[in-house]
Amino acid sequence: MANYTFSGHESFACKSLWLKKGYDFVREGNDFNSSDAVVHLGVGKNMVSSIRYWLKVCQIVEEGNITRLGEYLFDNQTGKDPYLEDLATLWLLHFNLVFNAQASIYQIFFCEFQRERMQFVKEQLVNHVKHKLFDEGMRNSYNENTVKKDIDVLFHNYALPRKPKSNEDFSMLFIDLDLLRITPDGKGYYFNIEGKRKVPMQIFLYALVKLKDKQGDSTISYEEIRHHIGMAYCMTDAEIIDMLKQLANRYSDKLAYSDESGIRQIQFIEDIQEKQILDDYYEANV
Repeated sequence: MANYTFSGHESFACKSLWLKKGYDFVREGNDFNSSDAVVHLGVGKNMVSSIRYWLKVCQIVEEGNITRLGEYLFDNQTGKDPYLEDLATLWLLHFNLVFNAQASIYQIFFCEFQRERMQFVKEQLVNHVKHKLFDEGMRNSYNENTVKKDIDVLFHNYALPRKPKSNEDFSMLFIDLDLLRITPDGKGYYFNIEGKRKVPMQIFLYALVKLKDKQGDSTISYEEIRHHIGMAYCMTDAEIIDMLKQLANRYSDKLAYSDESGIRQIQFIEDIQEKQILDDYYEANV
């Protein structure tokens, strides 16, 4: 039975500079539980906890230690994009947040709820989560106030207010991906399928390798790709298929795309490392 988590962020969405700030804090050997953490980070006590939470769910820090991805992106000397200036890095972090599901609402929202409706109001998402947990026999794990706060943070992370009041409204981590918009009447939201930013080829391949490693199989069905990656990136079937064909052409020695008798799939011919994929992107775009 799956475990679901809808708390830990202290009701704060993730600001763009928090991951670098938190990375530096951990790199310098500091402790989030220390009484002087608020001084080192320059934020309130609840925000200290929130920064630690976002480092974990975006896979920059794991069990108190900086991950290889954290080092790769944020190192002061060698980091590829320490200040998150490249949209590719946001796509990368967004995928990790959704795929690893340590913050449960993101996978539920992008990979499940999106299948049901493209336009919605908050209460419909709340009800979706409630029914999901009740159907899975986890009625006692459902706390409506906690789920509502979690959903509010998700919306804040991704959707720019209709009438931004300050630069603070533009500072949330995933706003620039433009995946989620508020409806013209201001009462609901919709997935921005057509107008979103484009996912770089190598970042999609990074996600494919993550999925392959999780499944432990060199062949991945189109349905699995669509569910875990296409939905996370709010891509249409045509966009996904086009991306898979481009990847098979660009990395023909590593993988192949096939569509025979209506069965579409990707087969990895040879292993490819996450770092190699990311190097292919950042060395050409930095």
